[in-house]
Amino acid sequence: MIKVLLLADTHLGFDLPSRPRVEKRRRGPDFFTNTRLALEPARCGQVDLVVHGGDLLYRSKVPPGLVIQALEPLLEVADRGVPVVLVPGNHERSSLPYPLLASHANLHILDQPKTIELELNETRLAVGGFPCERENIRDRFSGLVAECGVLGARADLRFLCLHQTVEGSRVKGYTFRSGAEIIRGRDIPTGLAAVFCGHIHRSQVLTRDLAGNRLAAPVLYPGSVERTSFAEQDEPKGYLILEFEAESSSGGRLERSEFRDLPARPMFALTIDATGLGPEVLENEIREKLGRRQADAVVHLRIEGDLRPDSGRVIRAANLRRLHPVTMTVALRFRPPRR
Repeated sequence: MIKVLLLADTHLGFDLPSRPRVEKRRRGPDFFTNTRLALEPARCGQVDLVVHGGDLLYRSKVPPGLVIQALEPLLEVADRGVPVVLVPGNHERSSLPYPLLASHANLHILDQPKTIELELNETRLAVGGFPCERENIRDRFSGLVAECGVLGARADLRFLCLHQTVEGSRVKGYTFRSGAEIIRGRDIPTGLAAVFCGHIHRSQVLTRDLAGNRLAAPVLYPGSVERTSFAEQDEPKGYLILEFEAESSSGGRLERSEFRDLPARPMFALTIDATGLGPEVLENEIREKLGRRQADAVVHLRIEGDLRPDSGRVIRAANLRRLHPVTMTVALRFRPPRR
C-alpha cells in the first residue's frame, strides 16, 4: 500500500497585505493555518507522498517574501524525506513565481508536461501532469497527457495530476457538463490509479461520467482548505488521505479514500433595511445581528434602503469595528435604492 495526502487550492496570500493600513482580523492567516494542519500527517511520517493540486498562491504576481512563506510548509515536509509534487494552477497563471525558491530534491514542480518517477517502499511511482491549461483543454487534453509521458512510464502506480475542471464535477447548484474548459470523462485514459485534481473548491470523488459510464480512473478533488467565497459557506473544507494498491499492469487502484475536515471559519450573509432607522436603532440592529453569530465568523453585512443622513456615521468602518468582536471579520456593502 502507498498512502498519499492530497490537498489543493490553498490560495496563500489572500487577504494578507504586507502593510495593512488598519488593524483588524484578516483571513490570510486562516489559509496558512489550515495548510499547515493539512500537512501535519506528512510531517508526522504517516503518508508516503504529498500532492498539491495547484493554486498554492492567491495570484501570480506576488513578492518573493510571500513565495518563501507559502513554500515553507511544503519544504518542511520535503525536509523530512516525504516527496512533494506540486502542479501550478490558474491563480499562478500556470507557473510558480520565483521557481528557484522551490529548489529541493524532494519538491517536484510540474511546470511543464512531464512525469516524476519515484521509488517508495520498494514501489515504483510515476506522477505525471502539466500546469493549468487555460485554452481549450477539452480538445488538447489527450495530447498533453501523451506529452507528459506518464502512461509510458514503467511503474507499479501511475497518477495524473491536474488543475482543471472534469465533467460531472459540482459546485453549489451547478454541474459542469460541456465547454472548451471542461475535460470529457471518456477522455480519462486507462493505465492510471487516479487523477489528482485541483481547481474545484468542493471536495468530491468522480467515478462515472455524465452518461453513467465508469471512468477509467477515479478523479479526486480534495477541495480548498478554506472557504474563499460565500458560495462555499455550507461546504466542509479539508484534504484527502488516499491508499493505493500497486499493480504495474493496470497502473494500480484506489483502495481507500478518506476526507479529513479542517476548521474552516463559519460564513454568514446578513441584510438590514436601514430605511427610516435613526443612528441608535440602526446601531443596535447591527450589534444584535452580529451578536447572534459565532465570534470568529466571516460576515458579509449588506445595508439596504434609504439611509438617513444622520445614520451614515453608524456604518463607517471605524464604528463598525466597535460593534463586533475583534475575532470576527466583517465586510460591508451599502446598497441605496434605485431612483
